Amino acid sequence: MTAPTTPSMNDQAHAAALQDKIGAMRFAMFTTRDAHGHLVSQPMTRQEVDNDGGLWFYTRTTTELWDNIAHQPEVNVSFADNDNSTYVSVSGAAERVVDRARIRELWNPMVQAWFPAGPEDEHVVLVRVMPHAAEYWDSNDSKMVRLFAMAKAAVTGSTPDVDAEHGNIRM
Repeated sequence: MTAPTTPSMNDQAHAAALQDKIGAMRFAMFTTRDAHGHLVSQPMTRQEVDNDGGLWFYTRTTTELWDNIAHQPEVNVSFADNDNSTYVSVSGAAERVVDRARIRELWNPMVQAWFPAGPEDEHVVLVRVMPHAAEYWDSNDSKMVRLFAMAKAAVTGSTPDVDAEHGNIRM
């Protein structure tokens, strides 16, 4: 693994904006291309968003995800917080990281549950996704207001009138 470069203020601002949108959302659908070029997705748990905006995940060297990234590093990671109507889609390049110090640094009890042999297991590795861009949808209305707007739209044949924000973060 190469050492990350020091992010510029603009990069830091974009990374902070991405972290703000993802917030406490830990679980994501991680999409890769398989050996046949088909899109495949699986749930993954985000461990960290680093200062460059990189998203970190644990996996094993024996998974299709690990193999898929070797053949095609362009991926998508999607987060959803249904309770707050916040959705984030991150496109970027994934890199395979075998760095025991970093693996130990990010280790926690939840990871231990999935990888019982611990951080020294030779098959336990990391994936870092360096985002190119992120797109987000974020409703500012309460859940009750959104439900009422949808019910009203269904009855009147119109579209729901909700206060929502949609935007892009370019990395």
